[in-house]
Formats: sequence, C-alpha cells, structure tokens
Amino acid sequence: MKQVTEGFIPVTGGNVYYRKTGDGPGIPLLVLHGGPGGMSRESDPLRMLGDNRPVIHYDQLGCGNSDRPEDLSLWTVERYVEELAQVREALGLEEVHILGHSWGTMLAAAYLLEQPTGVKSVIFSSPCLNSRMWERDQREYLKDLPQESQDIIERSERDKTTDSDEYHHAMIQFYERHVCRLLPWPQELLDNMKRSNHAIYGFMWGASEFTVTGTLQDFDVTERLKEIVIPSLFTCGNFDEATPKTTEYYASLVPGSEFHIFENSSHMPGVEEPETYATRVREFLNNQSK
Repeated sequence: MKQVTEGFIPVTGGNVYYRKTGDGPGIPLLVLHGGPGGMSRESDPLRMLGDNRPVIHYDQLGCGNSDRPEDLSLWTVERYVEELAQVREALGLEEVHILGHSWGTMLAAAYLLEQPTGVKSVIFSSPCLNSRMWERDQREYLKDLPQESQDIIERSERDKTTDSDEYHHAMIQFYERHVCRLLPWPQELLDNMKRSNHAIYGFMWGASEFTVTGTLQDFDVTERLKEIVIPSLFTCGNFDEATPKTTEYYASLVPGSEFHIFENSSHMPGVEEPETYATRVREFLNNQSK
C-alpha cells in the first residue's frame, strides 16, 4: 500500500483538500482535475505512479472535499491560477510535473503562460485550449445522435428547459458516446458527477458541453502555445470530446511536443483504459530528467 497523506491548504477564498500518494524518488506529479466544478477521483489510476514519484491531487476551491463558498467573484481563471501557485508553495513543490485533464488543461496552460519556475513537463489530457473550437467539435458530434435527440437538445436550450428529464436523457446519449464509453458507468463516476458544483460549471462554462455561454466562452490560448517550451504530451481518446484532430492541432503548436491517442476511450481514458493511461503517463514522465 502506497503512503497516502491528506490535508487542507488555505488559498484565496477558502481551504482546498489535497491527497498525496506515494513517496517515490522522482519529481512529484501535480494533477489538475476537470470541470469546471469537478473533483479529483479517489480511484484515479495515476495514483499507481506513486512508486516512481509522489502524485498529488487536489480539489479546486468550490469542488469535491474543498470549501464551497458562493462568491461568484472567485470563479475566474486568474484566481484558479493563483490557487495553483498557492498549492505548490504550501506543499513545497519547487520542482514539479503537471497534468491537467479537460478544464484542467485550460488552467495548466494559463498557469504556464505566467512563466512559473520549476515546472519540468506538462501533460494536456483531453485538452480544451480554445472554447469555440471545443463547441464546434461537440456540435459536429451532435449530428450523429438520433434526430429526435437533436431536436430535444435544440428545443430545450432554446426554451431554457435544460433541467427537464427528456433533455437529461438526450445528454446521456451524448455522454455515453463521447465522455465515457464504459457501460455501465462506475459508481464513483456517477457519484462524482452528482457532487459536481453545477453553479461553477454554469457560471464559467454554460448549460452543456456544446453550448458555451459562461466566462470561459472566449478562452483561447492557441496563439501563445508556442511559448510553452518544456516537454509536453498531448493525449485524447479516439472518441473524445477533445477530438484527435483538434488535440493534434494543439500539439503542433507546442515545439517538440508528443501526441497520443487512446484507441478505446472517449473523454475518460483514466476510467476507460486505466492501465494503458497510467502506463503512457509513466513512460512520458520517466523519459524526462527524473
């Protein structure tokens, strides 16, 4: 059993929960979960890497086991970047590898563009680095749903009835194709989705994966990705919301980056192909200096 340390860290706006797994000799890996409003997973296969290096997960403010203040002014990219720096400082992570998943890649990119010291590499797992490109890709996927489901989604969003049962059912069809193709979904994933902070998601993103109306609607760092000069790995699933075409495009903008597709996954390769996912991340990290 790998050594596990848990605790809370004071950040701007409250306290955030963290979990450190393992005490391997390598440079620690810091994981930024998806969302916004999501949380870290207790069964994340990346924890298996603890024999190589400490693996640190934390629930961003407002999420999971962290404090849940209701001040909307806290839900900005800038404050989450500040929070990430505060977590690093509190845990003494002078040198660190960073892995972001989904919204976590937006946070990782914004943080790296501040030119922090000591970050040895970055992994963009199922990335969203341009909100409008993401929205466009999901709209293309929607065309593959049954026409009835497309009509329900369009009507519900137009009439602002996205809390209806029929909209939820149509969304499930989309999720089972492009979020997690492992059926039935693991109970932990279902539980975590119920615990998601929908207020943050709605404020920062919008009503659904394919309609961006929140404060992130104009997020776009593609023009600045060339400024990321540390070793970088871009990954996605073959059926991912973060499409292989778009993910490979992002990778092409970062000098010397690597690109990998998990053939049997959508947006949750850590759930759908946990061992393959952990192995690819382990290989990339072990190929760095430490």
